[in-house]
Amino acid sequence: MKNLSILLIGLSFTMLVSTAFSQSRPDNSKTVPANQVVANEVKVTSSPELYHLAQGWVNDFSKSDPSVTISLDKIMGSEAMNIDHLTLVTDQNDKVVYDQSNWRMIIGRDVIVPIMNAKNPMLNLLYQKGISQKKFAQMFNDPSSRNWAAMVKEGQSVQMQLFIPDNKEILTVLGDFAKTSFNSNNLKLVASVNDAIAEVEKDFLAIGFCTLNDLKAYNLAAGNENIRLLPIDKNGNGRLDNFENIYRNTNEFAHGVWIGKYPSTLCNDIYAVSKSKPVNKGELSFLSFILAEGQVALGSNGFCELASSEKQSNIADLFAKGITDLKAGNTTPAPKSWPVILTLLAIGGLFVAIFFYSRRRAGNVTTEKEIQVAPFLIENAMDVPKGLYFDKTHTWAFMEQDGNVRVGIDDFLQHITGKLTKIRMKEAGEKVRKGEAIVTIIRDGKQLNIYAPISGTILAQNESLMTDSAILNSSPFFKGWVYQIEPKNWLREVQFMFMGEKYTDWLRDEFVRLKDFIAAVRTDEMVYAHVILQDGGELTDNVLADMGPEVWEDFQTRFIDTSR
Repeated sequence: MKNLSILLIGLSFTMLVSTAFSQSRPDNSKTVPANQVVANEVKVTSSPELYHLAQGWVNDFSKSDPSVTISLDKIMGSEAMNIDHLTLVTDQNDKVVYDQSNWRMIIGRDVIVPIMNAKNPMLNLLYQKGISQKKFAQMFNDPSSRNWAAMVKEGQSVQMQLFIPDNKEILTVLGDFAKTSFNSNNLKLVASVNDAIAEVEKDFLAIGFCTLNDLKAYNLAAGNENIRLLPIDKNGNGRLDNFENIYRNTNEFAHGVWIGKYPSTLCNDIYAVSKSKPVNKGELSFLSFILAEGQVALGSNGFCELASSEKQSNIADLFAKGITDLKAGNTTPAPKSWPVILTLLAIGGLFVAIFFYSRRRAGNVTTEKEIQVAPFLIENAMDVPKGLYFDKTHTWAFMEQDGNVRVGIDDFLQHITGKLTKIRMKEAGEKVRKGEAIVTIIRDGKQLNIYAPISGTILAQNESLMTDSAILNSSPFFKGWVYQIEPKNWLREVQFMFMGEKYTDWLRDEFVRLKDFIAAVRTDEMVYAHVILQDGGELTDNVLADMGPEVWEDFQTRFIDTSR
């Protein structure tokens, strides 16, 4: 069968390519006139709030590609309403962005942030507790609730002032975030963003709102950081969990926004807009630069980068559209390319037909059930045996009667990885310290390093795992134990572990943290996007199983390593 397939492919390829080449070969006597070649000249305009960012993009792009002549102007007055070339705007220019006759593409994001004074007497408490979405809605709607004790448990019983700029963009975003309509009788608006920041700087107990870009610019101009980000308790559990702790400085915050740790309703999109789809080679080069190397400039200007998969998707969409338009706009007779396209389609179809035929013969076709009907990964399904101590590294420990301790990995972790295919362990006699890598679990070459819950000397390893590592999946707490360890600091280290309900409560937070990580997965394997989150936002079981090694590396760095 294999030899016949190769012979058919070879014969088909030879005949089709010969035919296509003879039909698609151009007439060399017909050349494209010089005046119909697409010029490398680009005109760009920018809205005022993006002008400094746009200047940086233009300067950096000109250095990287001197062959393109590019000019930049700032939008003035009603000019944005009559664009006839590439324009960079935010959602504030809604008539331009949402005009369905215009072409548009997201190239970055702007972020609305709550701010407070660095001398707020409850600063440290706010970094521990944050303020929930529900509390913000209460703050907006009810003037009597603008008391710090009402906003934060253990907060001081003192009144707060609220300073919101009379800015359509900010008011719209805040209304969506708090799920409320603003009542002008309950709110006193200030004229501008800078006014709101200045008022917060004068009032230690005030809260204000601005954009991240405005905050960075204000602190830079002042030469200090008197204005701080006010933390948001995203999951509303009354405390700022470790994965939500992104508010200490603007750089850490911008990264947190990028990976999904900040409410998405407080983020606005930055667009490249034009009357029609870009066809100019210079425009295509400039936009692809913005979506690649130019993304770095977003962070340095107080904005946020797109996720990696979004950047790649936009670049692919950009050039797919650009190529179509270049062909449509060329009135010179061009070589006939359709035979070549038909050839490639025919060859591709032949490959697919042979592939599925051979797979069906072998009985190894991947069923729809395997790909689309994965069970939910839910916290209630996690096995939590009584009598075990659990560590934040997703390991467990159990002291036996002889004083030695068995350790292993928890049920949560094995549900995420899927069936393991290999395990690497330390040898008996080796000494380990709490928090150091103690075992490596592997699935199809992708791996995670798991850290020790206790310190001590390894007395024995579970040798059965060397021949059947999947025992970790089927019996993580019994047959799937990993080591027997003689503990060194058991009484001290066990104080940092969980048992029973405390572990269950902590596990709920881990599910929230996992959803935040998965929501921001940066992977090229978009074919699996539908098996990450099912309807209702529920995670699928074995969620990392089919993800690429780069996602496993991110999970190691952002999820496992931060638990030590």
